[in-house]
Amino acid sequence: MSRFADPPDPAFRALNDSLPFDVRLGQYDVAQSRAHVKMLAQQGIIAAAEAEALHRGLDQVADELRDGGFRFADGDEDIHMAIERRLTELVGAVGGKLHTARSRNDQVATDVAMFVRDHAAAASEAIRDLAQTLITRAREHLDWPLPGYTHLQRAQPVYLSHHLLAYVWMLIRDRARFAAVRDAAEELPLGSGALAGVNFDTDREIVARELGFGAVAQNSIDAVSNRDFVLDYLAAAATCATHLSRLGAELVLWSSEEFGFAELSDAWSSGSSIMPQKKNPDAAELLRAKAPRLAGHLVALHGVMHGLPLTYNKDMQEDKEHLFDAADTLELCLTAARGMVATMSFHRARMEAAASDELLAATDVADLLVRRGVPFRQAHGIVAGLVRRALDQGRTLSELTPGELAEVSDRLDEEFYALLRDRAWLEGKVSEGGTSLERVSEQLERAQRALQ
Repeated sequence: MSRFADPPDPAFRALNDSLPFDVRLGQYDVAQSRAHVKMLAQQGIIAAAEAEALHRGLDQVADELRDGGFRFADGDEDIHMAIERRLTELVGAVGGKLHTARSRNDQVATDVAMFVRDHAAAASEAIRDLAQTLITRAREHLDWPLPGYTHLQRAQPVYLSHHLLAYVWMLIRDRARFAAVRDAAEELPLGSGALAGVNFDTDREIVARELGFGAVAQNSIDAVSNRDFVLDYLAAAATCATHLSRLGAELVLWSSEEFGFAELSDAWSSGSSIMPQKKNPDAAELLRAKAPRLAGHLVALHGVMHGLPLTYNKDMQEDKEHLFDAADTLELCLTAARGMVATMSFHRARMEAAASDELLAATDVADLLVRRGVPFRQAHGIVAGLVRRALDQGRTLSELTPGELAEVSDRLDEEFYALLRDRAWLEGKVSEGGTSLERVSEQLERAQRALQ
């Protein structure tokens, strides 16, 4: 018997049915159903024999989902109804008791929370692996100099190890975000019913313990309408993908002939359909392109959720495709980034030549004047004048004569020339977090500890 006299229009079925994508929640749905059945039996809501039959049927359903033998029927609207329908085929009318004291509203919220917990953990592990690979490469290239850039113009020299560690700290923050995501998904929605609770003396703590939730949701209305943990996952994923896109952008630049600082391995490069000589950093380019895709998922779900009246609305079905694609995309990008970083090679001579540009020491010369009592703004102007003179005459700073130095300041002497030699402009960065070898070595150990 149905409330409706007419069958759903085929176009409405296509719009409404979520089975093509929420099938991914199958194993989660079986797991929560097992926990739910256990609780119903312990509370005396169903008989022990009925619980045993339901568990036996759910075990078979899980096996069929796992090995691909589960057969979906034309009337299966979503994975939840498909499982209940198949369970009833296996165990008979008692299968209809599975849905006692729950609704699809709290059921799907629980499945999605379980998915988010697992994939937040998977992202955290993949982030740790990438960060560890960057630390390893930083140790291997501890004292390799290269230019640091602002506005994509050479600014000040740094060590390659220092540069690589910048991404490690981004990833450490990403891990903290995904830890917060897991915390946000720690409250069990199941047991809230459609929106108002259920008419049975259930024990939600039993279900929470069985499924590994840290607590139960305290308000049934909030529990079925809450998708904050999905938004939190998408926000963390979007930020992490943005970090990967910055890494990808630098790998593209560094592997170009114009920079020549690095080369991606053949395993992470592509050729051209027309130009035989080409070796394209396509994997790195795709790291750039995937980031706005994940940010788009976050913005789209905010669009779905904003302005929704409580409690459940069908709009919320749109959470899954955004979530599933974001999880798949992020995990793939993290794997690719790790593979690229682990196998790429760096060209020391090319980086060192670029880092030896004496104009990169301009700030250090200004600081030399400051240490000799010249106000920084005045020192800045003095050194800018020296730079302009050297550029106008096609000379380097060290080719300026002592007499020319004396014309602009009586505080410049032989130490000016010493400053331009022997990496003094690298090793002078002794502030905590700076690029001197001592500070980078300290940073390496701190980063390693932060990953533990």
